[in-house]
Order: sequence, then C-alpha cells, then structure tokens
Amino acid sequence: MITFIADKKSKLVKLALKESADLSYSALNRSLRKSDVKVNGKRVKEDVVLNVGDRVEIFYTAPKTEKYKVIFEDENITVVDKKAGYLSETVFSDLSSKSQTFFIHRLDRNTAGIMIFAHNEQAEKELIHGFKNRTFDKYYTAIVKGVLPKKEDVAEGYLVKDAKSATVRIFDKKTDGAVRIKTGYKVVRSDGETSVLKIKLFTGKTHQIRAHLAHLGCPVVGDGKYGDNAFNKAHGAKDLQLFSESLTLYFNENDLLYYLNGKTFCREKGDD
Repeated sequence: MITFIADKKSKLVKLALKESADLSYSALNRSLRKSDVKVNGKRVKEDVVLNVGDRVEIFYTAPKTEKYKVIFEDENITVVDKKAGYLSETVFSDLSSKSQTFFIHRLDRNTAGIMIFAHNEQAEKELIHGFKNRTFDKYYTAIVKGVLPKKEDVAEGYLVKDAKSATVRIFDKKTDGAVRIKTGYKVVRSDGETSVLKIKLFTGKTHQIRAHLAHLGCPVVGDGKYGDNAFNKAHGAKDLQLFSESLTLYFNENDLLYYLNGKTFCREKGDD
C-alpha cells in the first residue's frame, strides 16, 4: 500500500505519481477503477482534487517488472535502456544502492530509452561536458500523427515554460520569457496517417520534442499532454511513442573515457 499526505492542492493522479516513483499512470488508474484508492478514509474512483492535509491510501502491489535493462557496464559507467513509466531518478536510486553512481542526464517519465550514468567523479565530469557541449550524438525515434511539411529539417522556435500547468508552449517568434530551440528531424517512413521520425536535439529543453512536434502539427502518438487525445483513443495509443534511440560518445585522447570514443549504444529491437 502507498500512503501520503497532500502537501498542496492538486489533482490526485498528478500528486500520487509525484509521490511514488514506482507507481505507473496505468496502475494508478486501475486502482481507481477498482475503488482501491481512499482519500481521508473514503474510497474514490475518479481523479479528484486533493486539498492540503488530505490523506491518500492506494492499495497497490508493485508488479515485478523490469524498470530498466543494463546494456553496458564497467568500473566507469553504466548504460541502461530505461522503460517507459518510470522516473530517471528511480533508475539512479537503484544503481546507487549497488555502487557509487553519479546522475548525468534524465528522460521524461514516459520516454523510454538510453541513459548513461557515471561511477566516479572523472567519468561524471567528462560525460557532463559531452552533453553540455553537444559533442555526443544522441538520437530519438518518434511515431507522430500525420506528415511533416518537409522530409528533413531543423525546425526552430521559442519555448516558454508554464510552471503552473507543468507544460511548455512553443512560439514561432521570440516572446517574453522564451528560449530559442532547435529540433532536427528526418522522416524515416510514413503511411500518410502516421510517420516515424529520427530526431536530433540541437537544444535540450523540457518537453522540447513533444511540444515542438505538436506545434508543427504532428504530435507524438500516445502523448496525453501535448497530443491529440481523440486520435490516441481511436487508435488505442496509451503509451508515448517517443524513445531515446541511440547515444554515440566522443572524447579527447587524454580523457579517462577515451576507450569509448566513437562507441554507440542503442536500444534493443523489440523494446517498444
């Protein structure tokens, strides 16, 4: 059972997912449908609004599912394929319980794919430098609704965070509080209804891929926040079709991790 006290006014689902890293969106909704959720001792079946001080009890047994798969590991780094539905922090916590681990970068909860962690300060320094300076090649795969206007492009725009709704908005022209973004994409294939894209970020901002593609008229399939809910429902698309597909590392000759120079880590086929 999962229990917590609401520390702010919020919808139940949003706060519960924040409170428990191991609880998935689908599992929580199953608990609601089965009336296995209590608020202040009363069973609820809907995503009700919680007030500060409300006590929540979720009768839920976590399934023994694989949260991530280790695809490479040595004394300096661990590379994993994170599964959708789990926080990056959950993976970090699990790895940290086994050995010294340093957090390098994160993926959205519902984005699956390649993540890398360091096991010592020098490896941490070199990995952070590579991500910060965009010297690594990191690619995503996305299945989107519709067809992009060009087969290949580097789309630009301006992103504004909305802290209140925990979302971002994209604009074509610079506006107050906006940061410039660049999202590269290439259409791998399309059947007219959906398209498979290979994506490279030239800037890495919160929800950039999902929000930018939605702004371009082609939201990611299964995206409940920026996507087309009617389309998703009609096609039974419950899971976000966005994946951190591959990561290629580059280092200087004198770096500790130079032995990994040019090494590419990819998701295993069939993971999605």
